[in-house]
Amino acid sequence: MSKKNLKASLEKIEEIINSAFEFLERLNLPILIDDNGIQPVPAISAVSATTSIPPQVVIGRDKDCAKIIAMFHENKDVVNTNNDLCYTVIGIHGIGGSGKSTLAQLVCDREKKNKQEKRNGHFELIMWVHVSQSFTVSAILEEIFEAATRSSCPQLNNLNTLHDKLADVLYGKRFLLVLDDIWYNSEDDRKREELQRILSPLKAGRAGSKILVTSRTKGALSVLGAAEPRCIPISDLDGNVFLDLLMHYALEGTNIDDCTRRRLKAIGTDIAKKLNASPLVARIVGGRLGRRPNAEFWSSVKKGKLLDGTISAALLWNYHHLDQQARRCFAYCSIFPRRHRLYRDELVNLWVAEGFVRSTNEGEEMEDVAQGYFDELASTSFVQPGGMDYSDKEYYVVHDLLHDLAEKVSGSDCFRIENGSRWIIDLWRGKNPGGEGWKGDIPQDVRYLFVQNYDEDLIIEKILLLKNLRTLIIYAVRGFVQVKEEVIDSIFKKLPKLRVLAIALSRERHALVNKPDVLSLPESIIQLRHLRYLAFRTSTRCRVILPSTLTKLFRIHLLDFGQCEKTEFVGGDLINLRHLFSCPKVNRSISNISRLTSLQTVPFFTVRKEHGYEISQLRDLNKLHGKLCINGLENVKSKAEALEANLAAKEQLTILMLDWESNSEWDDATDCNPEVQAEVLEGLCPPVGLQTLEICHYNGSWYPNWMVGKQNGGPWYLKELWFDGCSQLRSAPVLEAFVHLGSLRAWNCSWDALPGNMEHLASLKKLEIYKCLNILSLPALPQSLEEFKLVECNGEFMESCQKVGHPNWKKIEHIPMKRWRFV
Repeated sequence: MSKKNLKASLEKIEEIINSAFEFLERLNLPILIDDNGIQPVPAISAVSATTSIPPQVVIGRDKDCAKIIAMFHENKDVVNTNNDLCYTVIGIHGIGGSGKSTLAQLVCDREKKNKQEKRNGHFELIMWVHVSQSFTVSAILEEIFEAATRSSCPQLNNLNTLHDKLADVLYGKRFLLVLDDIWYNSEDDRKREELQRILSPLKAGRAGSKILVTSRTKGALSVLGAAEPRCIPISDLDGNVFLDLLMHYALEGTNIDDCTRRRLKAIGTDIAKKLNASPLVARIVGGRLGRRPNAEFWSSVKKGKLLDGTISAALLWNYHHLDQQARRCFAYCSIFPRRHRLYRDELVNLWVAEGFVRSTNEGEEMEDVAQGYFDELASTSFVQPGGMDYSDKEYYVVHDLLHDLAEKVSGSDCFRIENGSRWIIDLWRGKNPGGEGWKGDIPQDVRYLFVQNYDEDLIIEKILLLKNLRTLIIYAVRGFVQVKEEVIDSIFKKLPKLRVLAIALSRERHALVNKPDVLSLPESIIQLRHLRYLAFRTSTRCRVILPSTLTKLFRIHLLDFGQCEKTEFVGGDLINLRHLFSCPKVNRSISNISRLTSLQTVPFFTVRKEHGYEISQLRDLNKLHGKLCINGLENVKSKAEALEANLAAKEQLTILMLDWESNSEWDDATDCNPEVQAEVLEGLCPPVGLQTLEICHYNGSWYPNWMVGKQNGGPWYLKELWFDGCSQLRSAPVLEAFVHLGSLRAWNCSWDALPGNMEHLASLKKLEIYKCLNILSLPALPQSLEEFKLVECNGEFMESCQKVGHPNWKKIEHIPMKRWRFV
């Protein structure tokens, strides 16, 4: 067969396969075989991915940690004689996977604890910034600013201004800054200049400041100013210590008898000798051994040859023990840059859209299966907890060596373009980004593509030629760059096989579509008939106009409009839509969603006096989970109408907000009398498993039985209850139903007293009262309380709570943590 005929035949086969999968999806049947004709086994996590970062267990690094901390505290008030600098640079260097970052984390953690225990520790600011191989000066300075202020960096288009802002923040403060994972090539003069430019605003700090740097090369430490005695090579772990580390990762928390434990440790001694004393490999291999804690499996690992030789071989061995679909999901992570922040839910939604998820159980949600894949990757350390971002959301990272492995196993399927430097340099020089664009080659058979920055020429000249492309993620649209509708139209027409299209898919403040003010998506979106995932994350200044043809893309799983305030969405025929993300103002324009029974995420819904906006639109959306905010409840006129929402059936909801003030231009709340509000709240009984309930601007005549009476089908397991702007001039409701309540907050409420039965809320840990000016005394409070916060309330009341011997003071005397803020 000629190449031409072969190509035509393969394309025809591919089209048939795609059509078959679409047919199966429409039938909603479980897929019983994988791509190789083998029945897959669903990934079951032995250790679930954590929702908070636990204290890190570090074995064998105490001496190194003590040595570095001693360097921190020597001559703390003496200015560095090297150019009169206020800081000293200390460096840790060693090969990848040897524990440099872990040692730096241990040092940083101990300094933080020292600061907390002494209340005024050695360092006023402790900051951690990851640098990695590809970085820009502005991005690092922004991260330092955010680490110092614990808030977002203001949007600045001038590097000098950013420099001055950071210098102001650091001025006169003794700081510890960790610059983790610096990459440096001695022949790269530009990189040397950029590294030194990062240090410039740090000169504003106070004498005794320290910069702790980790790098694979000693040269990087010298460039940043670390003297020879302060360049610390990471030490190899002693054989016995390394064995303890391996056994910790393998058997910590495993329920086995002492005899089996001793036998496994004997086998583990031989396995440890094959791992090149690499803490990373101990963590990875230990996690795999821990999933099968039996002598037969451990002996087979000991005898096998895959662990012999290099660190890469050991990592590859562990990769081959992953579930088949989990391997695909891990390889997919290679499209993201090194140490990119990965959020579990975002990855899960991408994997589902890509078609990586296979389930043999009828009725099992694809997201649940995908979370099983994620949990397997997390429990075996292929993805590792990275920390919490500034919105307190947990993120994960892939270690550099594992990122290398992901690139290797993904082949040419995955590709990324990190085209950030040119834009930054042009902007720093005060120019509009232009000149030569990214000139590398893109594999023509690439399926999944990540582009760091939007570049019109790159899209037109290279990306539109990728006929097999399934995924296009353009992470950021920066500065002066304008997204043109004709470019979007070309993407729709030239890349018809796309399953994922995301523009400005980023959590960074500068990664938002700023222009044009109106972005009208072309009708040609109908060409993307395979599309599952569409994201245009925009700034609030941009309005996205959706085409009518969007409602014909019935395979869409996810829509994300970011912070756009003016998009109007009509659910229509998008019967497979599972997730809808947008800001609250967009959700005031969400209508006709009653048929979208697959919806799992719609954070906000506003009730209006128009067809398609009734509260009954929520009746059959019983797969909703996570958070749901219902605004505009002043437009619900009876208990029977409220019951149409069927909230009690939405068993996977964990957070619910009920708001009687929509602040919209469409409706008027003045005709909603207190009796009607009370009836409506009675009909909005939440599901039993709800964790957090917030009631806003409620002015009802009474509180519902499911709240104040004995438990009668309401949220029995409620942990947090918040009242905001409730204007009844009477006592707060008696909370007999919520025996598990752990946190109670009242904000700007007109109550004249708190609930009278609070002494019996035996699980209550936190009580917060904000701007409640009519409360003058406290009831008896439970002994379980650990935190009490009083903010901008009646002055006499606040003073009485602090006056020793006063009845109000006696009622809070037992609470360990008390906080006050006067007007």
